[in-house]
Amino acid sequence: MRIKKNRVSAFSIVLLIALQGISQTNILPRSTPESEGVYSKNIIDFLEAAGKSKHEFHSIMILRHGKVIAEGWWKPYGRDLKHTMYSVSKSFTSTAVGFAVSEKRISVNDKVVSFFPDQLPETISPQLAALRIKDLLSMSVGQDPDPTGPVITRENDWVKAFLSLPIYSNPGSKFLYNSLATYMLSAIVQKVTGQKIVEYLKPRLFQPLGITRIDWETDPKGINSGGWGFRIKTEDLAKFGQLYLQKGKWKGKQILPASWVEEATTKKIEQTPELSQASKDSSDWRQGYCYQFWRSRHNTYRGDGAFGQYILIFPEQDAVVAITSETGDMQGELDLVWNYLLPAFSKEKIVVTKNEYPLLKQKLSSLSLLNTVALADSLMMTPLFNFTYQLEANDQKLKSIHFDLNSTNSSIVFQNDTAMYKLNLGTFGWKITETTRRGPSLVGAAKNHFVGLPATKVAGLYRWKDGSSIEIILRYIESPHTEILTCHIDGNSISIETKISFMPDANVPVITGTVRK
Repeated sequence: MRIKKNRVSAFSIVLLIALQGISQTNILPRSTPESEGVYSKNIIDFLEAAGKSKHEFHSIMILRHGKVIAEGWWKPYGRDLKHTMYSVSKSFTSTAVGFAVSEKRISVNDKVVSFFPDQLPETISPQLAALRIKDLLSMSVGQDPDPTGPVITRENDWVKAFLSLPIYSNPGSKFLYNSLATYMLSAIVQKVTGQKIVEYLKPRLFQPLGITRIDWETDPKGINSGGWGFRIKTEDLAKFGQLYLQKGKWKGKQILPASWVEEATTKKIEQTPELSQASKDSSDWRQGYCYQFWRSRHNTYRGDGAFGQYILIFPEQDAVVAITSETGDMQGELDLVWNYLLPAFSKEKIVVTKNEYPLLKQKLSSLSLLNTVALADSLMMTPLFNFTYQLEANDQKLKSIHFDLNSTNSSIVFQNDTAMYKLNLGTFGWKITETTRRGPSLVGAAKNHFVGLPATKVAGLYRWKDGSSIEIILRYIESPHTEILTCHIDGNSISIETKISFMPDANVPVITGTVRK
């Protein structure tokens, strides 16, 4: 028995070493800012400006010369959490098209109608007949307005619905942001490969870069949504940017053709050709659109997603910046990058006169979204509160809500007709719950939204605002968004006001109820 145990132990050690080796090869190398010609002081100034701004940052990772020189997550966000990418998803869809082109499965000049003979309208207009893959890639389909919302919320066959829509402008002639066009790219790649693009990309992109634990939503027919619904970690986002910075090469191997990287990231169409040059020069949304990438000021380009999800590529500085956040002013957020981070990259070797790096490390490790002042005020009022309220009919279809609030193991329980969701709440800090309760989303009304995806994580916190009002903060930390419930207690009655972080002025109906006897 002793010999057998030793053999098992030896095997386990060898396996552990092998797995550690694999893990290490999948991690980007680390360095210090000054070693790579970057001023720590500029990054410190950026973090301080971000903290004082109206933007809510969730993570940042800065690479120079292929090495991570600064990284931070605003708690409760963390390095091991995925984050909703919104339209950064489009750049990954474009990459799937690039692989399919390189394998000669498709050409960017192929006509879209050729892939879907059974889903075409009875009459094919000249514009639809002329529509090419490259027109989908460059957001120049010719439809108006953007059909995405109506189609994905009402239709089960999104391909057929897209093809039935009128095209008013000649394809390739006019820019109009159109997420459904990106979905069509996903549908085409799946048509020619027999795989969802998330599966198609695994051996070609995700595995070589060491990207795992990927989510990507689908339509009702099992096609990845393409233009949204993709979730990965911040470091994975940075790896993707580094791959493009290196012209498709990874660890000495060309995994994506350099010719595709060049084609996908150069300007294909002007968004607003009628604007003055001065107007264009002040906006990162007027620099030209590529193949599901945006050109940016300062000769950079990017993938970007709603509310401030970014992968920024700086070819002249040999740098990459990955950001996740929630903001209603994406231009203002980019301005912080240009004002503070862009000047940090030196072309010359830096002579350190004052070592700012320890301060930078301290600031990066202490980033937090916790409002300690409000919590301190709340600690004066921490009564035990254990009640269940029967709720009146409401838009959220909640039947009851249960509060168990105390100083150690607080929770809130939501119940509807089909499920019960218990979420943990902290008083001094966040409590994390893994749950199937889906939080707020910009595309929450889409057919098949979140279907088949794993449980998500919620960071919960509560505080007493006064003797009769409780504030519940639910951060859906694999997304940019937060839900805030303000619960007003009046004897046996309760009224609940709901605020969604990306719709602060939305008039969400108040939910009312009474104590269940």
